Amino acid sequence: MYFFADEEKKHLLRCHLPRAREQGVVEELRGWNWHQPPLEPVYRDVVLALYEVANAYCPTGRDVYLRRVQRKRGRPNLAMIQGIIFHAVVADVIVAAKRAIYSEGVANYRAIVERIQNHPLIPLDEWAEQLSKDQLDDTLAKAEILATFEKTRVLARLQEILTRQPYIGEDSLVSLALPIVVEQKLDGSFLGLSPNLSTDAFVFWEPMVIDIKFDRQRNFHRLTTTGYALVMEALYEFPVNLGCIVYGEFRGDRLIVKKDIHIIGDELRQWFVETRDEKARLVTEEIDPGKGECYEECPYHHICWGG
Repeated sequence: MYFFADEEKKHLLRCHLPRAREQGVVEELRGWNWHQPPLEPVYRDVVLALYEVANAYCPTGRDVYLRRVQRKRGRPNLAMIQGIIFHAVVADVIVAAKRAIYSEGVANYRAIVERIQNHPLIPLDEWAEQLSKDQLDDTLAKAEILATFEKTRVLARLQEILTRQPYIGEDSLVSLALPIVVEQKLDGSFLGLSPNLSTDAFVFWEPMVIDIKFDRQRNFHRLTTTGYALVMEALYEFPVNLGCIVYGEFRGDRLIVKKDIHIIGDELRQWFVETRDEKARLVTEEIDPGKGECYEECPYHHICWGG
C-alpha cells in the first residue's frame, strides 16, 4: 500500500514535490523551533499521545477528558481492532521481504520470491477473544486479501528494479524497491507529546510521512501526518512538507487503494498546535467539554450515549 504506481509517481514528481520544495512555512511552525514546547507553562506537564491530538472522532475532545481525568477506558470497536491488525499485516510483509533479500542475496532471486510468497499471515490469536466468530472470519479473510496484495506489489517492484539494474546488490535493492521505514519510532517530547511515538511509514528519498487508514476520508486525518512531520523536524532538523494518507477499502475479495497526498503547510501545522494546546488545557484544568455530534467509531461513544 505504500508503493506508488507510475502515474502516481509522475503526478508526485510534477505536482506535489515542486510545491513541497517551494512551500513557504512560517519559521515558528517548523518542528526544529520547538525544542521547548510552545505551550503555556501550566500545560507543559501534560504529555499527550499523538493520536489523542489528531483523532477527532470525538469532536469536542471529551474522549481525552474521560481517559486522562476520569480514568475511563474506551471500548475498542471492530473498526479499531481491524485497523490494528491490518497495519500489522502490511508492516509484517514489508519487513519479511527485506529480510528475505538480505538473507538470500540477489543471486538467489527465486528463493527470495518463494520466501515472500510463502510468508505466513500473522496469527490473530491476540485479538480472537475480542471478536465474534463472524467478525474473526471476516477479519481473517480481509487480512489474507491484504497480505496477498502487498506481496504481489513487493514482488512486482523487485522484478522491475532487477530488470533495470542487473548488477545491483542487496542493500541497494532494498533501498530502491522498499524505500520506506515501517513503524518508525520517534520521541515527541519536544512537542509535548509521548516519547514513544510510531509512524506507519516514512519515506526518506523525499521526506514524506505516510499513514494508512481503513476508513472513509475525513479532513482531520491529515493532523496525523502533520504531527509526525513536526516531530521529525524537531528531531532531525530537516523540512518535512509532504504527507500521504493511504486509504484501503475492501470490496468483496478486492482491495481498493486511494492516496491523499498533501502539503503540510501553515494551516495544518497551526491546526495541530491549537488542538494539542486545547486538549492539554482540558486535562490540566479538568474541564469536561461535553458531548458533540459524535462518530459511532469513537471508543467512548458507549459512555457518552450508553449502549
